[in-house]
Amino acid sequence: MEDIASAAGISKAAIYLYFPSKMAVLEALIEAKVAPLARQVQTLSAAGLANPMLALRTLATLAAHRIGDPAIFAVPRLVIGLSGRFPEIADYYRTHVVEHARAALESLVQAGVAQGVFRTVDPRAATRAMIGPLFFEAMWTHVLRGESVLDDPQKLIEQHFDILLNGLEHRA
Repeated sequence: MEDIASAAGISKAAIYLYFPSKMAVLEALIEAKVAPLARQVQTLSAAGLANPMLALRTLATLAAHRIGDPAIFAVPRLVIGLSGRFPEIADYYRTHVVEHARAALESLVQAGVAQGVFRTVDPRAATRAMIGPLFFEAMWTHVLRGESVLDDPQKLIEQHFDILLNGLEHRA
């Protein structure tokens, strides 16, 4: 709250003239900074149902470019940090951001299966397999301060899709 007050040029107490609680401040932050990205995923997914492979690659590329920006990952990082003390903020983030984006990606996987582009898979598992490495890269870079591979986001996505679509097993 002190950081918010300082950035806004107001006292900590003055924040409560605009927001009734800390939870309301966090919800507003999520709605301003991250929820628009989830809505963008929904829009792009709906537009890409005719070509789900291209849509998934496009969304993954956009994500790779975005997660390299510390300002983008700041809100999820804050939510993760606060979730132990404020589980309701984790619930809010999950229902207002993550579930919307996840459902949009699942619809692309379902469309790909229906069109014969993808083999029959559990869309939930496939979506998590797609999101997981990108989330790990964000955590690795922004939380654990590891060396990023995002100096070339396109290379990361090409490697990711190669492994996602072809696996690790060598086939003769």
